[in-house]
Amino acid sequence: MVSVFFSITEFLLLAFADTREQQLWHFWLFLGISLAALLGNGLIITAIACDHHLHTPMYFFLLNLSLLDLGSISTTLPKAMDNSLWDNRHISYLGCAAQVFFLLFLISAELCLLTIMSYDRYVAICKPLHYGTLLGSRACVHMAAAAWGTGLLNSVLHTANTFSLPLCKGNALHQFFCEIPQILKLSCSHSYLREVGLIMVSACLGFGCFVFIVVSYVQILRAVLRIPSEQGRHKAFSTCLPHLAVVSLFISTGTFPSSISSPFLDLVVSFLYSVMPPAVNPLIYSMRNQELKETLKKLIQSSKGTG
Repeated sequence: MVSVFFSITEFLLLAFADTREQQLWHFWLFLGISLAALLGNGLIITAIACDHHLHTPMYFFLLNLSLLDLGSISTTLPKAMDNSLWDNRHISYLGCAAQVFFLLFLISAELCLLTIMSYDRYVAICKPLHYGTLLGSRACVHMAAAAWGTGLLNSVLHTANTFSLPLCKGNALHQFFCEIPQILKLSCSHSYLREVGLIMVSACLGFGCFVFIVVSYVQILRAVLRIPSEQGRHKAFSTCLPHLAVVSLFISTGTFPSSISSPFLDLVVSFLYSVMPPAVNPLIYSMRNQELKETLKKLIQSSKGTG
């Protein structure tokens, strides 16, 4: 049987709804989530950049996290909003490749950064006397650059390999954005096994990050329990709660199977892992961090005063 390979110039994305009313409702929902994410992450970035009291390793990494979240949500939702508003399912081949590249780059970098942030909390609580030495400004820059660089390398390898595959099973993707597992379903070449191998390597690296985070928090918990006063224990562990909540959200939404038997559940799961963390992370950090809340209040008050 001879396979026919198509020269694909565009892909068809999966629509969230069939009726015009539902499409418009989804557009306004996506717009609200996008604005909330942009506002939340933008405020955190502005607060950390403007307040010299927040120029510490923890807030430096938080600034990087907000930048990654801004990029992540800006990769998927604008196209979904455009498709819902104009009743359109098309995305160009290059646009699809760009979505895959940037989303994978940003999510991979975020996982690495969350791992580094767990190390920051470990040093702060378990080795406070060595905090300035182990997490100096140069070390923090190098670690952040390593997270971004790892995400970039991972994304380049996966994107280049995926879009070098010959596709012969149409151009319809059963997802609201371009996702590697959905593109692999369109390939009828055994070359896709290379990409499966790369996915397995990335999964092992991701599991290694997860193990590192768990070990860090086991050590943190042991150190906190050794603090004699209850107030001291609460104060020490409260600095970890926002990061722990963000990690839990990231892992819980990102470890579902990438392809589920139900297309609707597959759509919901992908929406959760690609949209929820960037939108919810600023809320988690702003609610649990008193220093950040005070800085944001000062910024809002000063903007009202100048206005």
